[in-house]
Amino acid sequence: ARLAPDAVELLAHVNLGMAVDTERGLLVPVIPDADTKSLRQFGAEFRALVDRARKGRSLPDDLTGGTFTITNLGMHDVDAFTPVINLPEAAILGVGRIQPKWVYRPESPNAPVLRQMWTLSLVFDHRLVDGAPAARFLQSIKGLIEEPYLLIAA
Repeated sequence: ARLAPDAVELLAHVNLGMAVDTERGLLVPVIPDADTKSLRQFGAEFRALVDRARKGRSLPDDLTGGTFTITNLGMHDVDAFTPVINLPEAAILGVGRIQPKWVYRPESPNAPVLRQMWTLSLVFDHRLVDGAPAARFLQSIKGLIEEPYLLIAA
């Protein structure tokens, strides 16, 4: 969904914005219909968009029409942060760095195990999304991270 001046627009596809740091500042190239692409298609299109953005050759259509954005500060050693929604989008997902942390698992509550941990920060517009569905979305992302083969099987 996206917030329009006088209504909520329900959209048929996900046009995924991917924040990219460039010499000219932050740009958000958009992968249209990302939800219909294979991982291979998505990756190829993403790499081409990032390359154009970093070379200052983005096309106007490359930077418009997003419905959801992902931004990553993990490469700057940032664990967690609060990203700002690109209006009129409904939400943005912030990705922090991956680092080893000692955690307790239900299967071994008395023995901590070292796991690679990652903080995701979802910021969403409460005019469009309630907290419980947003939490379920994060749960589904967590499930895909823990069982990445599900991305290929989907």
